[in-house]
Amino acid sequence: MRYFLELSYDGTRYSGFQVQDGQETIQSQVTKALETLFRQSFSLTGSSRTDAGVHALQNFFHFDSSLEFTSKHRYNLNAILPSDIAISAIYRVADDAHCRFDAIQRSYKYLIYRQKNPFMVNRGWLFPYPVNKTLLDRMALVLMEYSDFTSFSKRNSQVKTYICSIRSSYWEEGVDGALTYRIISNRFLRGMIRGIVGTMMRIARMEVSVQEGEQLFRSIIESKDCTHADFTTPAKGLYLESVAYPEGMLLQIIE
Repeated sequence: MRYFLELSYDGTRYSGFQVQDGQETIQSQVTKALETLFRQSFSLTGSSRTDAGVHALQNFFHFDSSLEFTSKHRYNLNAILPSDIAISAIYRVADDAHCRFDAIQRSYKYLIYRQKNPFMVNRGWLFPYPVNKTLLDRMALVLMEYSDFTSFSKRNSQVKTYICSIRSSYWEEGVDGALTYRIISNRFLRGMIRGIVGTMMRIARMEVSVQEGEQLFRSIIESKDCTHADFTTPAKGLYLESVAYPEGMLLQIIE
């Protein structure tokens, strides 16, 4: 039987989502918890491969097992897992369901705080410099006019296409000028969101008009050259908020 496992995590102390030799990752921790509880091997496939230090409010694994899972197993797995990883649900799904390839969209947010705050050290990016919020808003809208995001993909990305369908892109301003960037797309490239946010913030800090900043942002996208983008944005401000699947795919939750 195939199961989907829904989880959330604080990625601060992990070397990313996917298993890596000799490194602690989200996948290695969940695999270890399953194998500790059931004393048999498990092979997990992940939905979205978040980088080291990136957090998730919702992500998924799928795996095959002859075991009949119950809500008690979810409780036991959470008791084994470290406190910064939590399983929120287990679903019985069709045998051919795939948590990565069947996902129809993913939602991310990036948090930026403007004043020193000890509670945000591992939760966001401290950016105390003045920025042009009007220009940020304009660039977020401009992004949706494009589909080729080669400029915002890190080098050596093993992908067949740099085409993404962005469905939502906007900035929110909160208390003390805090900024949140939200983006939804069918797929994302390696380093894409951090590249977009870093580039936007760099331009919004410049002493340029909205029109000049917009044109610069367009030129970076259209160059299809990642050396023109800014990928220095820290991972700790990035959150995978949700992964969406076709209606009815996750109906059979293990109670």
